[in-house]
Amino acid sequence: MSYRLGVDVGGTFTDLLLVNEQTGETHTAKVPSTPEDSSLGVLNGIRKICAESRIDPRQTRRVMHGTTVATNAVLTGRGARVGLVTTAGFEDTLHVARSFCPGGLGGWVTYIKKPLLAPLELTIGAEERIGANGEIVTPLDEARLRKSLEGLAARGDIEALTICFVNAYVNGEHERRAREIAREAFAETPISISSEVVPEMQEYERTETTVVNSYVRPEVARYVENLQNSLAELMGDDVQLSILRSDGGLASARASAESPVNMLMSGPAGGVSGAVFFCQRAGFDNILTFDMGGTSTDVALIQNARARVRRETIVGDVRVRAPSVDVRTVGAGGGSIAFVPELTKALRVGPESAGAVPGPACYMKGGEQPTVCDANVVLGYLPSDVQLGGDMRINRDASVAAVQKAADAMGIGLMEAAEGIIKIVNESMFGALRLVSVEQGYDPRDFALVGFGGAGPLHANALGILTQAWPVIIPPGPGVLCAYGDATTQIQDEAARTYLTMAADLTDSQLLADLRELRTRAGQSLIADGIAESEHEVSYQADLRYAGQAFQITVDFDEEQLRREGLGLLVERFDKEHEQLFTFKLGEGHEILMIRAVVKAKAAAIAAFAVGDKDASPEDCIIHDSRYYHEGEWHDVNIYNRDRLHEGLLIAGPAIIIEMDSTTVVLPGHEARVDSVGNLLITPRT
Repeated sequence: MSYRLGVDVGGTFTDLLLVNEQTGETHTAKVPSTPEDSSLGVLNGIRKICAESRIDPRQTRRVMHGTTVATNAVLTGRGARVGLVTTAGFEDTLHVARSFCPGGLGGWVTYIKKPLLAPLELTIGAEERIGANGEIVTPLDEARLRKSLEGLAARGDIEALTICFVNAYVNGEHERRAREIAREAFAETPISISSEVVPEMQEYERTETTVVNSYVRPEVARYVENLQNSLAELMGDDVQLSILRSDGGLASARASAESPVNMLMSGPAGGVSGAVFFCQRAGFDNILTFDMGGTSTDVALIQNARARVRRETIVGDVRVRAPSVDVRTVGAGGGSIAFVPELTKALRVGPESAGAVPGPACYMKGGEQPTVCDANVVLGYLPSDVQLGGDMRINRDASVAAVQKAADAMGIGLMEAAEGIIKIVNESMFGALRLVSVEQGYDPRDFALVGFGGAGPLHANALGILTQAWPVIIPPGPGVLCAYGDATTQIQDEAARTYLTMAADLTDSQLLADLRELRTRAGQSLIADGIAESEHEVSYQADLRYAGQAFQITVDFDEEQLRREGLGLLVERFDKEHEQLFTFKLGEGHEILMIRAVVKAKAAAIAAFAVGDKDASPEDCIIHDSRYYHEGEWHDVNIYNRDRLHEGLLIAGPAIIIEMDSTTVVLPGHEARVDSVGNLLITPRT
C-alpha cells in the first residue's frame, strides 16, 4: 500500500489527511499549531495520524503541504536583509512606488510609510541600459559593477540579493551576466533576477516582486530543507515533499525554495482546491466557498469548477506580481475575540484572535476572553455534554464566564450577548462573500455555498440564509479540507511573456508558435523534478484589455480551442467577462498584454471512498440528545455521528452532526441530505 499525506498549517490548528492511493481510504488528524516553528506541529501531526491509523510512516511516498512561512515572514517583518542592484538612476524605484498614499483626500497627512524591504543604503546602480525593444543601448559596465558589489558585500549583513534592470523582461542578458559577477562576492548568498522571477513589464511591480522573492527566500529555504530532512528521517529518503502555490497548484521542494514569492497565499488555496474536488464530483460547478478557521475566514468564488485567479498577490501592504486564487480574508474565526469598547458600549468581534495559545476559554489553555467559539458553546451549537470528534474537551463553565464579561459590559443577558457575537461574525463573513460575488457582478443565489474549516460548518446554515445560496454544502472532513486540497492537487509551473500586441495585428499561427515556446520553458521545471514531458498537461492564458485601459482581464484556453476558434476565442471571452464586470463591451480595440503557458503534472487518480453505514436509519446515527438556543428560544436537538450517515439519509433540523474535525449545525426549518460523494446538502425544508 502507498499513501499520500496532505498537511495544512493554520493559525490555530495543523490539519492532516492521509489517503490510501489504492482504496481511497482516508485518515484525519488535528494538532495545535506551533507558531514558533510550524514544522514542529507538522511532525507532531504526522506521528499522531500514523499512530492512530496504525500505518507505517514509510508507506507514505508524497507529502503535500500548504504553508504560511512566506506569508508570516512578510507580515511580521522577519525576512532577510536584501541588497538590490538596479539600473543606474533607478535606485529609488521602490521608494517612489506608485506615488499613492492610502486613505481619503488627506491620507498623505497621516500616512506613515513602512521601511522598504530593500533599503536605499543597500541599493546600488549598475551602468547599463536595455531598450524597450530588447536592444542593448548601453553595455553593462562590469568593472564598475564588480567594485560596487564588493563594497556591498563588505558590509557583511546582506542575506539575499536582488537584480532588477530596466526592460530586463524583454532581454535578460545583462541580469544574467550581473548574477555571474555577483557570485564572485556573494558566493553563498541566494540571488534573484527579475527576468526569471517575473518577466513582465512595469518597473516598480517587477522590482517589488523580485525583492519580496529575495526577502522570504532564505526563511522558506531553511524551512523546506529542515522539513525535508525531518521527513526523510521519519518516512525514508524517497519521500517527496511538495508545497502548495498561491494559484492552487503544487511546486516541488526545490522550486519552492527558489521561487517562494509564489507561496504567499499557499494556505487559503488548499481549501479552494479541496472544495472543487468534492463539489465537482457531486455536480456543483458554481460555488461560493468560505473557510472559517480559528483565526480568520477565507472566501472565494468558483465558476465552472475553476477558481478565479488574480495576477497579483496582496499580503499586508505588500503587492506582488504573482498569481493567486482570488481569496478574500476577514478577521473572523472561531478564536476571534469579542469585546465592548468603553466609549461606544457597542459589541465588536475580531479581528484579534486568541489563536492556538491561549485559545478560546472553553479549551482551558489559559484563555479568558470571550471568543466566537465560546459563544457557540454557550448557545449549545458546540455541545459540552458529549465528547465531540477528536480529543478536544469543552468546558462550558469557562465559556459562560468569558461571554458573561461581554454581557455585563453591555448590560444585557448572557444568551443575548452570545447570540449577538454569532450574528456579528456571520455578517462579517457575509460581507466578504459579497465582495467576491455581488461586487464582481455575480448573484450569490446562482451558486451553492460550501462551508468548511474547523468552524465553518457551525455557521454554514446561517450564512446560507443570509446569501440565499442553496444548497449549503458541507464536504466530508470539512475541518481538514485544506489538507485534502493539498493531497489532491497537481504539481505545476508557468512561463509568461509580455506581448503588447493588438489582436487585429496578430495571426493564429504566430500566437500558437509563441505559446509553444512558453510551454517548453514552463515544462523545464517539471522535467527538472523528474516529471517526464509525456506526463504534462498544458493550458494557456492571455491578459487582454481595450487599448488605453489601465487594467486587464485574464482569458483561459487550450491549444485545441485556439486551433478550432482562432483569436476570436480570446476576444469573445474577454468581451463577455468585461460585460459581466462592468455592464458593457466595446467589441474592438483589443490589446494582448501578456501570454503564458501553465504546465501541470497529470493527476494520479484517487479511488472512490465509502460513505457511512448503508443499513443505518437516522435513529441509528443518534448518539446523544441535547438542545441549542436560536432566535431567542431553546430547541431540543439530536446529535448525529456523521461517520454513520450514508447516501440518501435525511436529517431534519434542528440537529447537530459531529465528526472528528468539525461540527455541523442544521437550523430549525432546514434539513440535511447525504449525497453519493458524502457531502451534506443543507436546504430549507419544503
